[in-house]
Amino acid sequence: MRNIAFVLDTFRIMHVDQFEGVAAAVAGRASVTGIEIFSGHEDYAFDARRGATFDHVNLFKAEERARLGMLRGAWHILRQCRVARAGTVFLTHYERSYVFLAALMLRLSGKRVFVLQDSKFDDYRRFLWREVFKRLMYKPYRGAIVASPRSADYLRFLGVNAERIRLNCYATSLARVRAAAGAPPAPAGTPFAERAFLCVARLIPKKNHATLLDAYALYAGRAAAPRKLILCGSGPLEAEIRARIHALGLDELVVLKGNLASAEIARELAGGLCLLLPSIEEQYGIVVIEAQAMGLPVILSENCGARDTQVQSGVNGFVVESGNAEGMAFFMERLGGDEALWSEMAEAAYRSADRGDVAGFVESVLSLAS
Repeated sequence: MRNIAFVLDTFRIMHVDQFEGVAAAVAGRASVTGIEIFSGHEDYAFDARRGATFDHVNLFKAEERARLGMLRGAWHILRQCRVARAGTVFLTHYERSYVFLAALMLRLSGKRVFVLQDSKFDDYRRFLWREVFKRLMYKPYRGAIVASPRSADYLRFLGVNAERIRLNCYATSLARVRAAAGAPPAPAGTPFAERAFLCVARLIPKKNHATLLDAYALYAGRAAAPRKLILCGSGPLEAEIRARIHALGLDELVVLKGNLASAEIARELAGGLCLLLPSIEEQYGIVVIEAQAMGLPVILSENCGARDTQVQSGVNGFVVESGNAEGMAFFMERLGGDEALWSEMAEAAYRSADRGDVAGFVESVLSLAS
């Protein structure tokens, strides 16, 4: 087996889970190198631990992101893949000029080159001329690991070989999440009556906190003793969201906890009732897997890629239109007021989590790299 390299913008903790999983699977046969292009991301504050079982390389500092040129970026990626003696390379951000050039040169030099992809056709409005251009940008890639079936359909449309498309691009270690939580998954652990609704998302427009708060206000107005809503995340809309909370009269019921480390999020999930994710645009939603790892049902919008692989509406959660506050409120009432229903869905959610475990990513990598 050839050595394997992963080239990503910035590592998240799920990537460390994934690379460690691949490294364990190929131990004694090949090496695994994680190439992190930048040391940080302006939109995220990740606490990704550094992997102990794979080689980790950082190419540039975060402040170089805006000025990195095509030739310099591609040269550093190529050089590091050569140092790693990688025969199989997985890359993200196909649309960046330096990634495209690096992928093209790697392919021409005889490497197996694959793309890691989460985009779906329905993420936002598409234009024909851009889609035609994208087909050219995907030419260097022999195949892909994608986040969802809708992502797979989109890449087939863009000309990627359907026989070399695998799922599980978004996968994480269930064992790590459960260990960090320090409590048993639902329906065990925190009593039903003490659990709160939970949203883990950046405070940005596409996460759709406006509809979430409208839905929660409807729920709170109908419930005799409304459960609290906990918002985990930070972002540019914090002041606007706080103002909306006040305008809706929810100051005593909504708690903003800011950006939390992965272990802290796991502990919040351990005490939650369900996860709310009404995003207008959401390529996947890795937090859905983390919530299911702790037995939480999910109420999410149909836009979320995780809906394809992780959520069966009426079984382990509910799917709702992104702008349907009334529908979301209805599902919140059902889960918040019916312990038997919630317990049944919690058990189903826990069973569903296995579909998002890191083992699936490892299997996809090995099937393409072998």
